[in-house]
Amino acid sequence: MWPLVAQGQFTVLKQPLGFIKILQWIFAIFAFSTCGSYSGMFKMSVECKNRTESDLGIEVEFEYPFRLHQVYFDSPTCKGANKERLFLVGDYSSSAEFFVTIAVFSFLYSMAALSVYCFILEKYRENCKGAQIDFVVSAVFAFMWLVSSCAWAKGLSDVKTATDPEKVITLITACDEPENRCREVHDPKVSGLNTSVAFGFINLILWIGNLWFVFKETGWMAALSGTYVPSQEKPPAPDSFAQGGYAQQDPYAGSQGGYQPEYGQQGGYTEEGGYSQGYEQQPTSFSNQM
Repeated sequence: MWPLVAQGQFTVLKQPLGFIKILQWIFAIFAFSTCGSYSGMFKMSVECKNRTESDLGIEVEFEYPFRLHQVYFDSPTCKGANKERLFLVGDYSSSAEFFVTIAVFSFLYSMAALSVYCFILEKYRENCKGAQIDFVVSAVFAFMWLVSSCAWAKGLSDVKTATDPEKVITLITACDEPENRCREVHDPKVSGLNTSVAFGFINLILWIGNLWFVFKETGWMAALSGTYVPSQEKPPAPDSFAQGGYAQQDPYAGSQGGYQPEYGQQGGYTEEGGYSQGYEQQPTSFSNQM
């Protein structure tokens, strides 16, 4: 384990790319722990005209995933010793479980991304494929945090309404009689649930902000600006080189004045070693010289 840790490149954690990923990992834990581990309780009292039939301590407990329609309590009817069983209203498990699921998967992905940043950063940046995948996944998580946080905020509002003792009292039949007295004793504490919604929107901000730093690793910005050259392609050869050698132009072959030798004259060296000029010369006979 220690050699693996020694090979890690932990300097990336000081950069925005790695530091924000640490924050995402931490706040994802806060989000699913504050919501998934919640349990609450509220208390009511029903005081009947006949005090012996009263119940001054009706406790109702509820917890995650907030299937309130399965939560029940027994209330006096103020008509003898008989009691009635009542259920709360609403099922808000879908929004709560969706929120916790996104938080858990965000926690797992952040931990995996941190491992990639620290130990195989070269492969992550190779051909920009790893960064591009990271950008797409981060964009999906940012959108999911938006949807889940909004859904859970609405669900939490409904949970508060369904567990409000004043609302629950209206379900008790004995409370409809004016001679009976019903009141709330203890309200549920939902500060932890309020915090979970706040952590959800904090995660949304972190994931949206992280998109910019991941986008800079993808190479798409350079490609859009026209400066990105794939590593597989080689730059073209200069125009000054031809396939057969140098294809330079004779500086003296222009239209300007100057000496322009004509290499196509008839004169030249013959095979016998003599020089043949372009004009015909009559040979001199040996007899005339004599």
